[in-house]
Amino acid sequence: MSRFEDPVIISNSISGAIANREQCPAIPYTPAEYAAEARRAVDEGASQIHIHARSPDGTPSYEIEDFRAITEAIRAEVDDVIINYSTGAIGVPVEKRLAYLRELRPDVAALNMSSMNYAKYSRRRKDFVFAAVFENSFDLIARFMEEMLDLGIQPEHECFDAGHVANLDPFLDMGMLKPPLQISLVMGVTGGIRPTPRNVAFMADQIPGGPEGPNSWQVIGVSRDQWKLLAASLDLGGNVRAGLEDNLYLPNGEMAKSNGELVAKARQMAEDIGRRAASVAEAREMLGIPKRDEPTRREVLAHPIETSEASPE
Repeated sequence: MSRFEDPVIISNSISGAIANREQCPAIPYTPAEYAAEARRAVDEGASQIHIHARSPDGTPSYEIEDFRAITEAIRAEVDDVIINYSTGAIGVPVEKRLAYLRELRPDVAALNMSSMNYAKYSRRRKDFVFAAVFENSFDLIARFMEEMLDLGIQPEHECFDAGHVANLDPFLDMGMLKPPLQISLVMGVTGGIRPTPRNVAFMADQIPGGPEGPNSWQVIGVSRDQWKLLAASLDLGGNVRAGLEDNLYLPNGEMAKSNGELVAKARQMAEDIGRRAASVAEAREMLGIPKRDEPTRREVLAHPIETSEASPE
């Protein structure tokens, strides 16, 4: 298979909710800064942008208007890109996290697939930087899943350990989920699976239908272990995510000056093994996500006659 027959979806985690500009000056705060970073990422090969919102002073935000302002700025700057919202949070009411999905309806939204201890540990300090319990019960997963599917939003199933991947099984068996799914293997968070290339292969083998089956999967590598994890995913046929939420450093140890630098490195790694970055149009097709001006699959199923009349063959 030539590189032109083996595209890889590169997602960009543009700005998380933890790191700030004291740690990395490139982290965007304002909508205009988010848009500029999205432009750099897309120019380097990203086809999906994962968004944690912030207010213009950099404070993490779960307000509709901050998500709206950031999304509108990105869409004004970038002709087309898959918009993916975070929904995970500790201590933020569920209704607040659902409100911006209902109002803004991104293409994709993250759906965390299990409860877990969630922490960051410092070997230098010999202590936890932070430590919390990240609660995602089956009832909560089902609630977010039902809301997303009713809104025409594709869930991105974030799995921090092998058992989290297995939590997809009952929802597939009940018929709530149907392939193709978008699955993220998140590695490097204290409390989740250890970030090793062998564990990438182990996690990938747990995906329903296997790593070469009908579902799309990517690796999210947290901290400086990211690059060896992305390399393993690329070699196994998976997709990858890179960006300032996950890791601030290039493989040579230099701090990234932009999201674009991190995406460019991920793209280069793909090209070095004979793959290439998927275009936004290709990524939409691979993930089953329609363009913004096209009906969702759920809308097509609900109104098959109207859709066929409006779109003759």
